[in-house]
Amino acid sequence: MNAVDRVVAALARAGVDPEIREFPEGTRTAPEAAAAVGCEVGQICKSLVFRVGDDPLLVVASGANRVDEARFGAAKADAGFVRATTGFAIGGVPPVGHAQPIDTVIDEDLLRYDVVWAAAGTPRAVFAIAPSALVAASGGRVARVSPGT
Repeated sequence: MNAVDRVVAALARAGVDPEIREFPEGTRTAPEAAAAVGCEVGQICKSLVFRVGDDPLLVVASGANRVDEARFGAAKADAGFVRATTGFAIGGVPPVGHAQPIDTVIDEDLLRYDVVWAAAGTPRAVFAIAPSALVAASGGRVARVSPGT
């Protein structure tokens, strides 16, 4: 099963039937993804993997935000750790379908939108999802992720 198929299967288990959109030019960064799909940068879900001690933490942040690592006692994970814990390469990490269960935090700012866009397993594939469905499918908890109070 390829990376996109793993994401589609995980979403299907959560009751979501996504439409995967592929962009040959890539959607590796939030601005690239927003330009490709025609939405605000804030509607792009950046799936960022951090280390909290030896454990992974996935933060699904709004493309407009920077993650405050100190808020979570986290450090950015290297590419090897990301692939080993998620089963996906940096640039295509989705919010679901990981190689192992991962503690997940969903940026509260994503809930301002009717639809957000997340990586579907590769740097070229994305899918649209309602933020409430994203929270449910990922099993994540909603929290502030950017610096400030």
